[in-house]
Amino acid sequence: MAARQVRALLMGGQACVFYGAAEFSRDTDLLILADGENLQRLSAALQELQAECIAVPPFAAEYLERGHAIHFRCHHPAAADMRVDLMSKLRGVDPFPALWERRTTLSDNDGTTYELLSLPDLVQAKKTQRSKDWPMLQRLVEAHYLQHRAAPTPERQRFWLLEMRTPELLREVSQAAPELSREVEVKRLLLRFANTAQTSELESGLAEEERAEREHDRIYWQPLKAELEQLRHAAKKT
Repeated sequence: MAARQVRALLMGGQACVFYGAAEFSRDTDLLILADGENLQRLSAALQELQAECIAVPPFAAEYLERGHAIHFRCHHPAAADMRVDLMSKLRGVDPFPALWERRTTLSDNDGTTYELLSLPDLVQAKKTQRSKDWPMLQRLVEAHYLQHRAAPTPERQRFWLLEMRTPELLREVSQAAPELSREVEVKRLLLRFANTAQTSELESGLAEEERAEREHDRIYWQPLKAELEQLRHAAKKT
Protein backbone atom coordinates (compact mmCIF):
# COMPACT_ATOMS: atom_id res chain seq x y z
CA MET A 1 0.00 0.00 0.00
CA ALA A 2 2.80 2.42 0.88
CA ALA A 3 4.74 1.59 -2.28
CA ARG A 4 1.66 2.37 -4.37
CA GLN A 5 0.99 5.55 -2.33
CA VAL A 6 -2.48 4.37 -1.36
CA ARG A 7 -4.17 6.66 1.15
CA ALA A 8 -4.96 4.05 3.77
CA LEU A 9 -5.05 4.07 7.57
CA LEU A 10 -4.28 0.98 9.62
CA MET A 11 -6.98 0.19 12.17
CA GLY A 12 -8.24 -2.91 13.97
CA GLY A 13 -6.11 -5.34 15.96
CA GLN A 14 -2.78 -4.49 14.35
CA ALA A 15 -3.25 -0.78 15.10
CA CYS A 16 -3.98 -1.76 18.72
CA VAL A 17 -0.57 -3.45 18.87
CA PHE A 18 1.14 -0.22 17.81
CA TYR A 19 -0.73 1.69 20.54
CA GLY A 20 0.41 -0.72 23.25
CA ALA A 21 -2.84 -2.62 23.74
CA ALA A 22 -1.78 -5.90 22.17
CA GLU A 23 -4.33 -7.86 20.20
CA PHE A 24 -3.47 -10.83 18.02
CA SER A 25 -4.94 -10.46 14.54
CA ARG A 26 -4.44 -12.38 11.32
CA ASP A 27 -6.27 -9.65 9.43
CA THR A 28 -5.05 -6.31 8.16
CA ASP A 29 -7.87 -3.79 8.55
CA LEU A 30 -7.53 -0.63 6.50
CA LEU A 31 -9.64 2.49 6.17
CA ILE A 32 -9.19 3.89 2.68
CA LEU A 33 -10.08 7.01 0.72
CA ALA A 34 -12.70 5.93 -1.83
CA ASP A 35 -12.06 8.42 -4.61
CA GLY A 36 -11.24 7.44 -8.19
CA GLU A 37 -7.51 8.12 -8.11
CA ASN A 38 -6.92 6.38 -4.79
CA LEU A 39 -9.01 3.39 -5.81
CA GLN A 40 -6.85 3.00 -8.92
CA ARG A 41 -3.73 2.93 -6.75
CA LEU A 42 -5.47 0.51 -4.39
CA SER A 43 -6.40 -1.80 -7.28
CA ALA A 44 -2.77 -1.86 -8.40
CA ALA A 45 -1.63 -2.72 -4.86
CA LEU A 46 -4.21 -5.49 -4.54
CA GLN A 47 -3.18 -6.90 -7.92
CA GLU A 48 0.45 -6.94 -6.81
CA LEU A 49 -0.59 -8.76 -3.63
CA GLN A 50 -2.53 -11.25 -5.78
CA ALA A 51 -5.50 -10.41 -3.58
CA GLU A 52 -8.78 -12.20 -4.24
CA CYS A 53 -12.13 -10.81 -3.10
CA ILE A 54 -13.48 -13.65 -0.95
CA ALA A 55 -16.99 -12.54 -0.01
CA VAL A 56 -19.80 -10.18 -0.88
CA PRO A 57 -19.94 -7.34 -1.59
CA PRO A 58 -17.68 -7.12 -4.63
CA PHE A 59 -14.91 -4.56 -4.81
CA ALA A 60 -16.72 -1.39 -5.93
CA ALA A 61 -16.77 2.21 -4.73
CA GLU A 62 -20.54 2.18 -4.24
CA TYR A 63 -20.33 -0.47 -1.52
CA LEU A 64 -17.43 1.22 0.24
CA GLU A 65 -19.29 4.53 0.24
CA ARG A 66 -22.36 2.91 1.83
CA GLY A 67 -20.25 1.58 4.71
CA HIS A 68 -19.64 -2.02 3.73
CA ALA A 69 -16.39 -3.87 4.38
CA ILE A 70 -14.76 -5.62 1.43
CA HIS A 71 -12.72 -8.72 2.19
CA PHE A 72 -9.65 -10.01 0.35
CA ARG A 73 -7.21 -12.87 0.75
CA CYS A 74 -3.67 -12.46 -0.57
CA HIS A 75 -1.86 -15.14 -2.59
CA HIS A 76 1.51 -13.43 -3.08
CA PRO A 77 4.20 -15.66 -1.50
CA ALA A 78 5.33 -12.84 0.83
CA ALA A 79 1.78 -12.36 2.12
CA ALA A 80 0.28 -15.81 1.59
CA ASP A 81 -3.18 -16.20 3.18
CA MET A 82 -3.07 -12.71 4.68
CA ARG A 83 -6.58 -11.34 4.85
CA VAL A 84 -7.10 -7.67 4.06
CA ASP A 85 -10.38 -5.99 5.03
CA LEU A 86 -11.13 -2.58 3.55
CA MET A 87 -13.62 0.09 4.58
CA SER A 88 -13.99 3.76 3.72
CA LYS A 89 -16.66 4.74 6.24
CA LEU A 90 -17.09 4.06 9.97
CA ARG A 91 -20.08 4.67 12.21
CA GLY A 92 -19.71 7.72 14.41
CA VAL A 93 -16.32 8.65 12.95
CA ASP A 94 -15.45 11.62 10.75
CA PRO A 95 -14.97 11.30 6.96
CA PHE A 96 -11.60 10.07 5.73
CA PRO A 97 -10.01 13.47 4.92
CA ALA A 98 -10.40 14.61 8.54
CA LEU A 99 -9.08 11.28 9.83
CA TRP A 100 -6.07 11.51 7.51
CA GLU A 101 -5.22 14.98 8.81
CA ARG A 102 -5.01 13.78 12.42
CA ARG A 103 -3.51 10.35 11.70
CA THR A 104 -0.58 8.88 13.66
CA THR A 105 2.55 8.26 11.58
CA LEU A 106 5.13 5.78 12.86
CA SER A 107 8.40 4.54 11.38
CA ASP A 108 10.42 1.46 12.27
CA ASN A 109 14.17 0.94 12.19
CA ASP A 110 14.31 0.08 8.48
CA GLY A 111 12.46 3.26 7.55
CA THR A 112 9.10 1.65 6.85
CA THR A 113 6.30 4.11 7.58
CA TYR A 114 2.93 3.15 9.03
CA GLU A 115 -0.10 5.43 8.87
CA LEU A 116 -2.54 4.67 11.70
CA LEU A 117 -5.98 5.85 12.60
CA SER A 118 -5.42 8.29 15.50
CA LEU A 119 -5.98 6.83 18.95
CA PRO A 120 -9.19 8.82 19.68
CA ASP A 121 -10.59 7.79 16.29
CA LEU A 122 -9.60 4.15 16.82
CA VAL A 123 -11.32 4.18 20.22
CA GLN A 124 -14.47 5.59 18.62
CA ALA A 125 -14.33 2.97 15.87
CA LYS A 126 -14.16 0.22 18.52
CA LYS A 127 -17.60 1.16 19.90
CA THR A 128 -19.37 -1.68 18.17
CA GLN A 129 -21.88 -4.38 19.06
CA ARG A 130 -19.07 -6.96 19.26
CA SER A 131 -18.22 -8.05 22.79
CA LYS A 132 -14.51 -8.41 22.03
CA ASP A 133 -14.13 -4.72 21.12
CA TRP A 134 -15.03 -3.29 24.53
CA PRO A 135 -12.17 -4.81 26.57
CA MET A 136 -9.78 -3.69 23.82
CA LEU A 137 -11.23 -0.17 23.90
CA GLN A 138 -10.65 -0.11 27.66
CA ARG A 139 -7.05 -1.32 27.28
CA LEU A 140 -6.31 1.27 24.58
CA VAL A 141 -7.27 4.17 26.85
CA GLU A 142 -5.59 2.61 29.90
CA ALA A 143 -2.33 2.13 27.98
CA HIS A 144 -2.36 5.74 26.81
CA TYR A 145 -3.08 7.01 30.33
CA LEU A 146 -0.37 4.93 31.98
CA GLN A 147 2.12 6.06 29.36
CA HIS A 148 1.32 9.78 29.69
CA ARG A 149 -0.14 10.43 33.13
CA ALA A 150 3.18 11.85 34.36
CA ALA A 151 2.93 14.50 31.63
CA PRO A 152 -0.76 15.34 31.30
CA THR A 153 -1.99 18.04 28.95
CA PRO A 154 -5.52 19.46 28.76
CA GLU A 155 -6.01 17.63 25.45
CA ARG A 156 -4.95 14.30 26.96
CA GLN A 157 -7.03 14.84 30.08
CA ARG A 158 -10.09 15.65 27.99
CA PHE A 159 -9.58 12.44 26.01
CA TRP A 160 -9.24 10.38 29.19
CA LEU A 161 -12.31 11.98 30.75
CA LEU A 162 -14.37 11.29 27.65
CA GLU A 163 -13.19 7.74 26.97
CA MET A 164 -11.72 6.11 30.11
CA ARG A 165 -13.70 2.99 31.05
CA THR A 166 -11.76 1.89 34.16
CA PRO A 167 -13.61 3.33 37.21
CA GLU A 168 -10.60 3.82 39.49
CA LEU A 169 -8.53 5.46 36.75
CA LEU A 170 -11.42 7.63 35.61
CA ARG A 171 -11.80 8.81 39.20
CA GLU A 172 -8.06 9.53 39.33
CA VAL A 173 -8.21 11.65 36.16
CA SER A 174 -11.28 13.51 37.36
CA GLN A 175 -9.73 14.36 40.71
CA ALA A 176 -6.55 15.58 39.01
CA ALA A 177 -8.51 17.94 36.72
CA PRO A 178 -11.73 18.86 38.58
CA GLU A 179 -12.56 21.97 36.55
CA LEU A 180 -12.11 20.20 33.23
CA SER A 181 -14.08 17.25 34.57
CA ARG A 182 -17.05 19.50 35.37
CA GLU A 183 -16.82 20.99 31.87
CA VAL A 184 -16.71 17.60 30.16
CA GLU A 185 -19.55 16.30 32.36
CA VAL A 186 -21.98 18.03 29.97
CA LYS A 187 -20.96 15.48 27.32
CA ARG A 188 -20.49 12.51 29.66
CA LEU A 189 -22.97 12.63 32.50
CA LEU A 190 -21.50 9.69 34.41
CA LEU A 191 -18.55 11.93 35.38
CA ARG A 192 -20.74 13.35 38.13
CA PHE A 193 -20.06 10.10 40.00
CA ALA A 194 -16.29 10.20 39.41
CA ASN A 195 -15.50 12.46 42.37
CA THR A 196 -17.75 10.64 44.82
CA ALA A 197 -17.78 7.30 46.56
CA GLN A 198 -20.66 6.18 44.33
CA THR A 199 -18.73 3.37 42.65
CA SER A 200 -21.81 1.35 41.78
CA GLU A 201 -23.40 4.36 40.05
CA LEU A 202 -20.22 4.95 38.05
CA GLU A 203 -20.07 1.30 37.01
CA SER A 204 -23.76 1.36 36.08
CA GLY A 205 -23.19 4.47 34.00
CA LEU A 206 -20.33 2.79 32.11
CA ALA A 207 -22.47 -0.31 31.49
CA GLU A 208 -25.36 1.81 30.18
CA GLU A 209 -22.98 3.76 27.96
CA GLU A 210 -21.76 0.49 26.43
CA ARG A 211 -25.30 -0.85 26.01
CA ALA A 212 -26.41 2.30 24.18
CA GLU A 213 -23.41 2.25 21.82
CA ARG A 214 -23.96 -1.43 21.03
CA GLU A 215 -27.58 -0.70 20.17
CA HIS A 216 -26.63 2.26 17.96
CA ASP A 217 -24.20 0.00 16.12
CA ARG A 218 -26.78 -2.75 15.71
CA ILE A 219 -29.25 -0.30 14.19
CA TYR A 220 -26.58 1.16 11.91
CA TRP A 221 -25.64 -2.27 10.52
CA GLN A 222 -29.19 -3.59 10.14
CA PRO A 223 -29.80 -2.30 6.58
CA LEU A 224 -26.22 -3.10 5.54
CA LYS A 225 -26.62 -6.71 6.73
CA ALA A 226 -29.92 -6.97 4.85
CA GLU A 227 -28.19 -5.78 1.68
CA LEU A 228 -25.44 -8.38 2.16
CA GLU A 229 -28.04 -11.12 2.44
CA GLN A 230 -29.60 -9.99 -0.84
CA LEU A 231 -26.17 -10.04 -2.50
CA ARG A 232 -25.48 -13.56 -1.17
CA HIS A 233 -28.80 -14.86 -2.51
CA ALA A 234 -28.15 -13.26 -5.88
CA ALA A 235 -24.66 -14.79 -5.99
CA LYS A 236 -26.06 -18.28 -5.33
CA LYS A 237 -28.41 -17.98 -8.30
CA THR A 238 -25.58 -17.22 -10.73
